[in-house]
Amino acid sequence: MTSDTTMETVAAPEDIPAFPIASERVGALLAQMTLEEKAAQLVGYWLDQGGEVVAPLQNEMADAGRHDTLAGITRHGIGHYTRVYGTRPVEPVERAAWLWAEQRRLTRETRLGIPALVHEECLTGLAAWKAATFPTPLAWGASFDPELVAEMGALIGESMRLLGIHQGLAPVLDVVRDPRWGRVDECIGEDPYLVGTVGTAYVRGLQSAGVHATLKHFLGYSGSRAGRNHAPVSAGPREVADVFLPPFEMAIRDGGVRSVMNSYAEIDGVPVASDPELLTGVLRERLGFDGVVVADYFAIAFLEVMHAVAADRGEAAELALRAGIDVELPSGDAYLEPLIERVRSGALEEAYLDRAVIRVLTQKEQLGLLDPGAFEDGPPATVDLDTPRHRDVARRLAAESLVLLSNDGVLPVAPTARHIALIGPNADRSDALQGCYSFANHVLAHHPDHELGIEIPTVREALTAAVPGAEIVYVRGSEVSGGDRSDFAEAERAATDAEIAIVVVGDQAGLFGRGTVGEGNDVESLDLPGVQRELVERVVATGTPVVMVVLSGRPYAIEWALDGSAPCPAAVLQAFFPGEEGGAAIADVLTGAASPSGRLPLSLPRSSGAQPYSYLHPILGGPSEVTTADPTPLRPFGFGLSYTSFAYEEFSVSAEARTNGSFTATVTVANTGARRGAEIVQLYGRDVAASVTRPVAQLLGYARVELDPGERRTVRFDVPAARFAFSDRRLRRVVEPGEVRVWVGAHAEAAAPVPELAEVTGGAISNERARAPRMLPGAATTALPVQLTGEVHQVGAADARQVTVSAQADHGDR
Repeated sequence: MTSDTTMETVAAPEDIPAFPIASERVGALLAQMTLEEKAAQLVGYWLDQGGEVVAPLQNEMADAGRHDTLAGITRHGIGHYTRVYGTRPVEPVERAAWLWAEQRRLTRETRLGIPALVHEECLTGLAAWKAATFPTPLAWGASFDPELVAEMGALIGESMRLLGIHQGLAPVLDVVRDPRWGRVDECIGEDPYLVGTVGTAYVRGLQSAGVHATLKHFLGYSGSRAGRNHAPVSAGPREVADVFLPPFEMAIRDGGVRSVMNSYAEIDGVPVASDPELLTGVLRERLGFDGVVVADYFAIAFLEVMHAVAADRGEAAELALRAGIDVELPSGDAYLEPLIERVRSGALEEAYLDRAVIRVLTQKEQLGLLDPGAFEDGPPATVDLDTPRHRDVARRLAAESLVLLSNDGVLPVAPTARHIALIGPNADRSDALQGCYSFANHVLAHHPDHELGIEIPTVREALTAAVPGAEIVYVRGSEVSGGDRSDFAEAERAATDAEIAIVVVGDQAGLFGRGTVGEGNDVESLDLPGVQRELVERVVATGTPVVMVVLSGRPYAIEWALDGSAPCPAAVLQAFFPGEEGGAAIADVLTGAASPSGRLPLSLPRSSGAQPYSYLHPILGGPSEVTTADPTPLRPFGFGLSYTSFAYEEFSVSAEARTNGSFTATVTVANTGARRGAEIVQLYGRDVAASVTRPVAQLLGYARVELDPGERRTVRFDVPAARFAFSDRRLRRVVEPGEVRVWVGAHAEAAAPVPELAEVTGGAISNERARAPRMLPGAATTALPVQLTGEVHQVGAADARQVTVSAQADHGDR
């Protein structure tokens, strides 16, 4: 096929799967393109590289052509400009002026006049200097508030669109399987439905501003062995289909996402970047995705140098392009000369390039980049990327995400407190409030003398402002990592002299060895880093009431602080990197200005040895009489305390529903305490008997309900029977007829107990070392049966994926 191919010869070749339909404008452009011009549209170019390592093996993969002039590099055009604002600190207004001029140059000086698509990271806000930093995705999950996440996404999108950015590399829809993995703080949680609903909300918000979202990382990336980044994934096809895939399906079908990024990982020996079954068969032909697939940075080259499934860059390019990766990021390495040579040699049909080019040009057309005069309006003269609106949403989301794990009554801090000891390595550091993909920890770590660009009050600063009448004595105590104990004695003295001691411990986010959590910072132990546990224990031993605040990007094994035999902190508050207003939100909760309402979006581990673990386990995936190894988490998925109390009443469900229909569950939730608060009403279900093993508890739906003291609201869940869908023995996603049980609980363990094996075997099998049953705070209703009737229903695109929730006031308020 020659490079001047007309639309008639490239339209839907029979041997090229998922070939797209081109618009008249896109078809006309394609018909004019040389082979070099086509390849140029399938690559990015990374401006401003200068030693900042923000991607795996970035230095080793640096493109050789980056020392050429930009005009020379883009002489055939260019697909993407990579991180124009996000590679080093640049003044936004000045860089916008440069970008508009550069886009005009591309339209006027390249033969076809096609502008570049600009992409940036935007996981915790636009990753650019002076841009707002929002809570990390694990905090989104802890909030159980998709509407607020959508509001955040829209604000991020508005900032990006203002600066001429077209695509954001977020959200991350990887379902957490092992907290040892460093990228946990980028994830939303361990439940596919929570991940899907919250992630889809982010997509809708971002794209409402005219910026395309990118789902990461398709598929199975978070299932790597032992939580090691890029390690092989040993998931079976049922786990892939029922755990990893549903969030992506929801964001595609319900969110209309326009881009997807591949996973670095291999699944059962096949790297995802080279797998047409996943990137074309599942993604496009089954899920109906019709947008653009972009490569994770250097993923195509990794097929040669990391996975060794390609002999050279040309073969790697062919594998990736055939599989379904349309764009190579961050720069052109495999998709330029190596790919062109592959086509010219006859090894690869040019129609595969056409397929990808049509998708890329269609995206540019949708974004308005192909419109006449696209950049004639001029760049913004003033830019504010951290407005009061940004800060308001950041503060509300941070406050909603804070999870109170224990409290003996010491919180909120008494307003009469006059002497407070504030201790710990994260008590007075703004970096400790931000995730791995924040600009500060992702980029400014390479520019330590550069100003932050936005205000990020630390916990110390926020607490000082919140309790102006108290004397706050601050002692660092220790570093986040390392063994320095030189400040221990001073910390003990400060605590001894105080009415209450607040010890702020946790993580430092970073990349590839810079920090304790983040991309490339995987761990073998889930103990708090460094000597932080010892610091807390020494402060507790003074006898002063201690509040431990964990500012982290992963959950840690802190049984000693919650259920230990030695004296424990009087209260423990978990904060997953809460962003620029996180210090203020923590101060609000500590002082009682806000009531904690966050819930654990993933199980709090008891030990490293119990990993990987998920609450979505079958009977034998939990504790049992046949093993002394107990995987029971320290606190379960969905757990969290409040400063008030809640009760569930009048729970009812439909008696039956068709397998292709839906049923209704209603419950009245009452605030039985003396303070206003928010309850996360969690609806759980269990398939009593199925053709394959099913979880003992599965989140069906949830609702965040704000209640005044004494107020009652009736919450109604309209539940598609497809919420009970799973892959059967033929790997068809189905809903089977039979009995399911449904209940409302405050967390995943607040449910009907699973029968003990000793009862089933008449005592023939019992374990003397089995852990005694525990009672955790949290109300639950009785589990009620719903009979699913009809034939086995094979789930398809028309089936609803989300539960509809409504709440109305109960006029019987007391």
